[in-house]
Amino acid sequence: MDLIDSVDRRRTFAIISHPDAGKTTITEKLLLLGDAIQLAGTVKAKKSGRHAKSDWMEMEKQRGISVTTSVMQFNYKSHVVNLLDTPGHEDFSEDTYRTLTAVDSAIMVIDGARGVEPRTRKLLEICRMRDMPIITFVNKLDRESMDPIEMLSHLEDELQVECIPETWPIGSGRTLRGIYRMANDDFVIYEQGQGSVRFDYNTIEKLGSQESRNWLNFEADATEETIELVRDAGHDFNLDEYLAGRQTPVYFGSALQNFGVSELLDRFVDIAPPPRPRETDSGTIEPEFEKLTGFVFKIQANMVPKHRDRIAFMRICSGTYRKGMQMRHVRLAKNVKIADAVTFMAGDRAQVEEAYAGDIIGLHNHGTIRIGDTFTEGDSISFRGIPNFAPEIFRRVRIRDPLHSKRLKNGIRQLSEEGATQVFSPLNNQDIIVGAVGSLQFDLVAFRLLEEYGADCLYEPCQIHTVRWVSSEDPIVFEDFCARTRSQLARDGDEHLTLLATSRPNLQLLEERWPDITFATTREHAAIG
Repeated sequence: MDLIDSVDRRRTFAIISHPDAGKTTITEKLLLLGDAIQLAGTVKAKKSGRHAKSDWMEMEKQRGISVTTSVMQFNYKSHVVNLLDTPGHEDFSEDTYRTLTAVDSAIMVIDGARGVEPRTRKLLEICRMRDMPIITFVNKLDRESMDPIEMLSHLEDELQVECIPETWPIGSGRTLRGIYRMANDDFVIYEQGQGSVRFDYNTIEKLGSQESRNWLNFEADATEETIELVRDAGHDFNLDEYLAGRQTPVYFGSALQNFGVSELLDRFVDIAPPPRPRETDSGTIEPEFEKLTGFVFKIQANMVPKHRDRIAFMRICSGTYRKGMQMRHVRLAKNVKIADAVTFMAGDRAQVEEAYAGDIIGLHNHGTIRIGDTFTEGDSISFRGIPNFAPEIFRRVRIRDPLHSKRLKNGIRQLSEEGATQVFSPLNNQDIIVGAVGSLQFDLVAFRLLEEYGADCLYEPCQIHTVRWVSSEDPIVFEDFCARTRSQLARDGDEHLTLLATSRPNLQLLEERWPDITFATTREHAAIG
């Protein structure tokens, strides 16, 4: 198979939603449909010892939430699907943001009773920045849900996008009978209790047929009238509008019951875009470009805790990875031979022989790879950067047993490389300051430091309001600034100079006094362009 065919077969996407909308559950069912697993677990099946396949971290299994991005590859029909399950909790928005830079499209999961929630809006805004195409799945149809016409109107008002219903629910909760497939002109009959295995639901052909009217019984006239109304009054699907992010096909179903999910996946692989061109500092890189290029959007430590390993997740943007090939690490201007790259199935992985644009491969990292690094087949190019955001919550970390100080330093350094939290080392003392977007990140750091590194720590509040990355084009002014504010300066995990502002007035005063200093709210990771 040639390079163009291999690229065209790829579909790389993320699943986005508000917490508890069912994102991890639908991930499970997509894996089930792709024969990547034989039996779907559930985050609630703790008595049986089964957990969601994509939740591989011990904390995720205990709490039943996703707190880190999982990468899973599987084949479906003639396509190779790269699925990235992002954290639903808002405290892990940075991990989600970086993941969205590595995908070409998204599936948005909406709770059928709650509709659009705050986290969904924020994620959609990020997708809009990249004109990312989105397919919508209205979930939890097996529970009482919003009227479907009201849901479509609600989605269009809240998300400012045209909604194209591809399936239509017949009831919800206790009255759920099935769904009507617009393109097929048939009904799929719902049966309860089929969620953990692949199951072919029975169908009835044609709206208005005698068989369908007998099945619908006294609801036949109202159902037919509603569907015809939706067809006549709704928008027509336009592939270009979908690819531009201005239309979203809408599917109704229940991920938990694995009902309505196969329709979603069939349509997704049919219309979702293959890998797209990527902008660099040297122009556009087409996915069919023969030379390998790619960037690192995530680093995960201790996927196999006993090995103390670190894996860098690299999105391939062009060319072909082949086992044993030599790649150029652009930031270090160094050529490296990669003989042991891996492909993923959540926490499981296997060595990869070949990979193409759109694929996510894992590079073993011994402390030299950072989020944002570019790898190429020789060219010194840079992709668009992935930012660090200023944290909102700060804690001073101390080890309970001073004899374990080395464990703390190693653990903090490696976990900060993943990007979920940031570490700051003040210039004037030996403190370790950890900054995060949300409090759950601190729970994760504490859990993993103890479980994976044996570092039992205290987390103390500290008088830090926010951080700013500081720089200046005038070296004399910058040197003077650093000398006068040294007590508030620190180095981040990549040795960049930061200001630890104690309050908003403190920051405003410094900005007024030092107009030639740049106080940046974000920092680009080591250039990826």
